[in-house]
Amino acid sequence: MAEHTLILLRHAKSDWSGHEDDHDRPLAKRGRRQAPEAGRWLAANVDSIDLAVVSTARRARSTWDLASDELGEPPRTRHDNDAYAASVDELLDMVRSLDEALNTVMLVGHNPGIEDLAEALTAVRVPMPTSALAVIELNSTWDGAGRARGLLRAAGRPPASTR
Repeated sequence: MAEHTLILLRHAKSDWSGHEDDHDRPLAKRGRRQAPEAGRWLAANVDSIDLAVVSTARRARSTWDLASDELGEPPRTRHDNDAYAASVDELLDMVRSLDEALNTVMLVGHNPGIEDLAEALTAVRVPMPTSALAVIELNSTWDGAGRARGLLRAAGRPPASTR
């Protein structure tokens, strides 16, 4: 049995047609369709999420808003500027600083950091296209994340079980 579960969600497809800076780029039409699909998968496959840590980038916030609308009981959400364009080391630091009372945490962010984090935690290369999810079981404390190999339980868009 896992001590903790980390769910990674890469933001949905963003719209590059405008002149917004990277942080303020909105979702594309395709992204507005993708994000609720991720939420429906979460609603059907994840019992509960204690906390969602979401990048402050507009496309990440919008992705989580649309995905969490599909959940019966959306979790507490923390918007974190440190998740925006974070490296794998910065994301690992975020995970390692999570409160031990949290069992399941969602992290909504960006590539390459999200993809690199999945690999750092599982030793498996996990492709994370827009709106992809990865469910990782950690048999350690949050502080121990990445020091012991986590188990990739599902990944993709929509996720497929790896059991």
